[in-house]
Amino acid sequence: MKKSLKNKTVFVGVSGGVDSSVSAALLKNAGYHVVGVFIRTWSPEWIECTWRSERRDAMRVCAHLDIPFLECDAEKEYKKEVADYMISEYKAGRTPNPDVMCNREIKFGVFWKFAKKHGADFIATGHYAINNYQLRIKNYELKKAKDPAKDQSYFLWKLNSKDLAHVIFPIGHLKKSEVRKLAEKFNLPTAVKKDSQGICMLGDLDIKDFLSHYIKNKKGDVFDESGETIGYHNGVAFLTIGERHGFTVTKKTNADGPYYVVAKDIKKNTITVSQEKNSPGLGTDNFLLKISSARASRAAQGLSRENSFPVSISDTNWISEIPKSNKKYKCQIRYHGEYLPCQILKIENSKLKISFQQEVLVAPGQSIVLYDGDVCLGGGIVV
Repeated sequence: MKKSLKNKTVFVGVSGGVDSSVSAALLKNAGYHVVGVFIRTWSPEWIECTWRSERRDAMRVCAHLDIPFLECDAEKEYKKEVADYMISEYKAGRTPNPDVMCNREIKFGVFWKFAKKHGADFIATGHYAINNYQLRIKNYELKKAKDPAKDQSYFLWKLNSKDLAHVIFPIGHLKKSEVRKLAEKFNLPTAVKKDSQGICMLGDLDIKDFLSHYIKNKKGDVFDESGETIGYHNGVAFLTIGERHGFTVTKKTNADGPYYVVAKDIKKNTITVSQEKNSPGLGTDNFLLKISSARASRAAQGLSRENSFPVSISDTNWISEIPKSNKKYKCQIRYHGEYLPCQILKIENSKLKISFQQEVLVAPGQSIVLYDGDVCLGGGIVV
């Protein structure tokens, strides 16, 4: 967190959760003039409304801390830049990351414009990340949070040093357990509130149920790795690489294990599945999958493989430094995924080719984020 600067105004994005509540309390104690801001976003009419209760909790926190409370209306921008983006990406057969876009366009876009217009010097959020000014490069850099289980730098790869110059992450140097203790110490109304889950600012919802309101079901074939039809699904747009649910295998024996999606053909509305998996700490439902040569030609559509071939990303953004060719880095291909060793093969404008030391399977649309030690360099979108 930046040093205390008297007479400086910080607008804190108060979501009604414990992390943003503690952030506001810490900044007030540090001597800033703090204003709490609830960012109101779009939600479909058919989803149970939760933003009013979240706003009420945010207002209670601001009243408890005796700080002003404002509301930033980002409904229009959220609908266009996050929700519509997510729907269109799934329709195209890609796997988007709405949290990345929500941070770029809403929390550090619309919110900053609102704050600046109303006299703020800085904005702050309850993200678990660290923002440092690095003398070596004379610029701001983004670093992993102290708590590896809560680190959110993966979702912030689209920020830049210009953004970081007016952003404060008050809890990035704390562990979640320490944040909870501080919430109790400050006697905050949200001290025992559970963490929010699901899509950024939309909450905990079933993504397939959400998409079904905008994308029609279309029954298609499920192939095994040899190309034999072994089942069916209700729409390739609802499925992503590495998933083990959302399709039915009809030709299965008791000896068979679970099947995972390893390839998609959006034009033919088909998927390829396999029982092969290797799970090096990528999470319960996310797997590093290997593709056998028997199905390589069919699997070439809709995925990127790496062992002898690089993974390509586009729409790259570099926060503080541009990565160097042939230098070894680590990257994440999923949030909370393992940090995989990699090497930059080629940088060309907004495109990048990455070579991994092990075979990975990632879907077009996913974010790949590069790290140099604890520093998040930025990333790009898998093509």
